[in-house]
Amino acid sequence: MDAITTVRGHAAAIHRANIDTDQIISAKWMKRIERTGYEDGLFAKWRTNPNFILNHLEREGVSIIIAGPNFGCGSSRQHAVWALRDYGIKAIISPSIADIHRTNLPEEGLVPVEIDQAAVDRLMKATDENPATIIEIDLTERTVTCETADLLSAPFHIDSASQYNLVNGLDPIGLTLTLEQRIAFHETKRDPWLPECGPFLTSV
Repeated sequence: MDAITTVRGHAAAIHRANIDTDQIISAKWMKRIERTGYEDGLFAKWRTNPNFILNHLEREGVSIIIAGPNFGCGSSRQHAVWALRDYGIKAIISPSIADIHRTNLPEEGLVPVEIDQAAVDRLMKATDENPATIIEIDLTERTVTCETADLLSAPFHIDSASQYNLVNGLDPIGLTLTLEQRIAFHETKRDPWLPECGPFLTSV
């Protein structure tokens, strides 16, 4: 996974609360066994409406979704994150992101940005009025900047573990591999009758 320190781009505001994972990607997409190619499933039901925000020509190439509170509630399906990722979304900005979804996003390199409702309202208004509005998310400093919204270095919340993994480009497997030597050392102390951990470990 690529290391991420900054996300900078255009946004689309979805003025809804409680957007659940079935709305992000419907259950019929769960039949696929691949882990990529889910971009057409993102908000597929809503995109049948020509007035839906992502159907607007000026929103082509957006990399940030701004949404109401409790984004990503519902089931824990990872496909919802894959759909966002494959569509090109790099960050979600919301007053609150559902717990499991908030954990799943960084595992695929997406930044969950929880910021107060007043800041979300200003960002939504700015990007609604001007699709060319630029939003910059500084993951190192945990701040959001949008000059159009008169928002300069506004602090946002992200847990330290997710921040560390994103900044260092670590998905769960990559994080585990950083502990390879410690795991291998632990294995040398285990009773020989116990199963081995795996061929990727080397003794120290």
